[in-house]
Amino acid sequence: MNGVPAPRRAPPIWLLVIITLSGTMAMHIFVPALPIATLGLHASVGEMQRTISLYILGLAVGQLFYGPLSDAVGRRPALLAGLALYTAAGIAAALAPDVHVLVAARLMQALGGCAGLVLGRAIVRDTTQSDKAVRQLALMNLMMMMGPGLAPVVGGLISSTFGWRPVFWVLAAAGAATLLLTWRMLPETGRPSRKFSAGILLADYRSLIGSRRFVGFALGGGCTTTSFYAFIAAAPFIFATQLHRPLHEVGFYLGMLMAGMAVGNALTSRLIRTVSIERLLLGGNAVSVVSAAGLAVTVWMGHIGVVSIMAWMFLYTCGAGMSSPAALTKAVSVDPLRVGSAAGIYGFMQMAVGAICTALAAVGHSNPAVSAVTVLLCAAVLGQVSFWTALARPAAGRVSA
Repeated sequence: MNGVPAPRRAPPIWLLVIITLSGTMAMHIFVPALPIATLGLHASVGEMQRTISLYILGLAVGQLFYGPLSDAVGRRPALLAGLALYTAAGIAAALAPDVHVLVAARLMQALGGCAGLVLGRAIVRDTTQSDKAVRQLALMNLMMMMGPGLAPVVGGLISSTFGWRPVFWVLAAAGAATLLLTWRMLPETGRPSRKFSAGILLADYRSLIGSRRFVGFALGGGCTTTSFYAFIAAAPFIFATQLHRPLHEVGFYLGMLMAGMAVGNALTSRLIRTVSIERLLLGGNAVSVVSAAGLAVTVWMGHIGVVSIMAWMFLYTCGAGMSSPAALTKAVSVDPLRVGSAAGIYGFMQMAVGAICTALAAVGHSNPAVSAVTVLLCAAVLGQVSFWTALARPAAGRVSA
């Protein structure tokens, strides 16, 4: 296609997985330690939940800058800077004397970790033709799910055995190792314009936000892939407080959710050879809508239990795993000359949706299960409407962006 640059040489897929994993790993691994850290720092539940909601917000805001910055200076230098910040913030979090310092360190950790999220996706798009991007991203997501799937289990074991501070020492060590591997092995895959200014930034964002298709794919992608963060933040209090399960089991339950995402990614990787991207997008999210409705009815009727909650949530994340690679591919392909900016805004909308859903789930402290499932259902329905809007044909005589 005219004006579309040819793909560059691809780095190893395992390196891209590690790079992308850093941002979300720090969120998932700390979740089981929330009750312990709350007691250790003499903080309230609301204050400690801000270490999750503000972390997600940091992941969102940071991606707005890394995408365009990498379009200007290159993927490699932007990524190295982010990983260095991520490592330093992990050390600061491990040494935090109170909850306020911990929240600030977590925010800095997120601002560094989000570099891997946005730039890992941009590198895939740099080095892969669009017809193969869905399969590549699905494979990448499948491998990535192994990390977040194990992270809550590892976090639960570390925090229950050694306390919550060693969790951050582990994250700092992982960040340093990723920084070294990136510096040694990652080539530059972008085509730096060497032009970066507020005017260029606003022009890129205005173009993308003005596109009905891009906004539909990005908003729908956020609703289908990060809305379940509301459940993740509420999970320790649902299982440990409401259902009286041991704290170490929480990590196992959250790991099952990541397994559901992995199953969905694996199905997408197989089905994309015979099923259109559009059908995977709508069909996968439809699974999430149905499962969220089933879970909501179950909880609203008071039939709450570990098996019923986990069965519905497994289906929910499976649907999200099916639709997320398709949504991302469609979003960053809207304008091939603004891949970094598109990946940044897409990531921002994902994490913004996650932060909003997490904050809304914290509203109902008396019954966190009801709050969480209500948020999930609303987000899933909004995601389906957004996808329909993005895929709708423009009316006769009108030109759609």
